[in-house]
Amino acid sequence: MEINNCAAIVTGGASGMGAATARKLSLAGAKVAILDRDLDAGKKLAAEIKGIAIACDVSQADSVENAVQQAASFHGNARICINCAGVVKARRIVNQQGPMPLDEFREVIEVNLIGTFNLMRVAAAAMQSLAPLNDSGERGVIINTASIAAYEGQIGQSAYSASKGGVVSMTLPAAREFAQFGIRVVTIAPGLVDTPMLKDIPANAREALIANVPFPHRLVKPEEYAFLALHIIENSMINGEVIRLDGALRMQAR
Repeated sequence: MEINNCAAIVTGGASGMGAATARKLSLAGAKVAILDRDLDAGKKLAAEIKGIAIACDVSQADSVENAVQQAASFHGNARICINCAGVVKARRIVNQQGPMPLDEFREVIEVNLIGTFNLMRVAAAAMQSLAPLNDSGERGVIINTASIAAYEGQIGQSAYSASKGGVVSMTLPAAREFAQFGIRVVTIAPGLVDTPMLKDIPANAREALIANVPFPHRLVKPEEYAFLALHIIENSMINGEVIRLDGALRMQAR
């Protein structure tokens, strides 16, 4: 699918992988709407890439519906939707203080899993009415973000792994459902990405994780996520798939 002149929405677009993707999309000619809870950071990036920024909490139905409508009023209905919004809560199910507070588990599920589904449902509904772009009948593409923690979650990652495992499991049934409308659904499952989210991990734990990456022996760069996202958009045969981006990393139990 051609990127140039397409409307695009990126959640979590004010920082990390979302910001890198918003920049690459803009350079490729897309009209980019950044959806993020941090509106100030979103506006700063939007000014840089000549896009727009909209305050959005992906876990809330009305927030996403309003944000998608606002984006459409500026750029038209989006043909490219990329879900990068997410949170990390590292806590054992039971630790010395007792069981993990249920609200902490719920927050991770609501942002990472329900938030992904929330944009997907609203974006796909709008895409279905668009005219096909090519002879294949393609109307748009949705790219979601999981994690290799969906497969090899570490101790303390139960909530995060559950949320990202749900994103992985949604990929194929969503792609099958939307196939009749020419809408593709693909998920990227990154490994250890050099984003603000990872900086919250203690330094010794961070270095131990990096030491396990076979090659390249480093963190994933946010720009590498963006490059993959753009390739997925342009390669129409990639559909219903989860692609790992991890330097062959397989995480250990701790």
